[in-house]
Amino acid sequence: MKVLLVGCGKMGGALLTQWMRATEGEFTIVDPFLDQPMEGARLFKDINALGDEKFDLLIVAIKPQMVDEILPAYKDVLHQDGAVASIAAGCSVKRLQATLPGYPIIRIMPNLPSAIGAGVAGLYASDDASTDHKSAVETLMQAAGTAVWVDDEDQIDRVTAVAGSGPGYVFEMARAYIEAAKELGFSDEQASDLVLGTLDGSIRMILETGDTPENLRNSVTSKNGTTEAGLKALNGDGKLSDLLKATTEAAYKRAIELR
Repeated sequence: MKVLLVGCGKMGGALLTQWMRATEGEFTIVDPFLDQPMEGARLFKDINALGDEKFDLLIVAIKPQMVDEILPAYKDVLHQDGAVASIAAGCSVKRLQATLPGYPIIRIMPNLPSAIGAGVAGLYASDDASTDHKSAVETLMQAAGTAVWVDDEDQIDRVTAVAGSGPGYVFEMARAYIEAAKELGFSDEQASDLVLGTLDGSIRMILETGDTPENLRNSVTSKNGTTEAGLKALNGDGKLSDLLKATTEAAYKRAIELR
């Protein structure tokens, strides 16, 4: 399969690294701002360098604000049975079809842990996407982690709010947790080791036991103990739950605005 990436920023580059590691596709990049080609992929600065070459899959990996200006120039680079897949957050199927008419569209909402093969991606396909189109994109995204299909395009924007932006929330919570540990007198290194080790072990315990976070929380919370005291301060009044609801809602609203 011949794949053309339009743009190759942080997310596009992270995905491409995993795709080249785990799949047998031929990858070409068009990006005027990328200085060094990724090993195993061709890099061109301008679409004109492609000549008459045709591709099976075009990956939209530019910022959503650039889509309307840049994509129309690529309307003739796909084979007749080709497809378009987009990682441009919030950019709707309708908008992509307006810039690249006549091709099936598959929206992808990946997240940053894709860079280490541990990402989660939501996938949504337009009605004219074939089983082969969907299978090809799913294979790519499974090389970078977990792929989850959704049946409604609105859900892909909800995936954006929960999983796409989610690593940012987790990183910020980890940062704040580390700062709290330092306030208790631990060094930077000690605080980082304690917090990140606790987060890693706790998440692994959820995944490996299959138990719910609520049950595991209860199992470690003794009546009138230290964990109970900490949890009351953390979410005893429901403020943490409300804050996370507000966080995902704000991200979802922004995704809608980008459509």
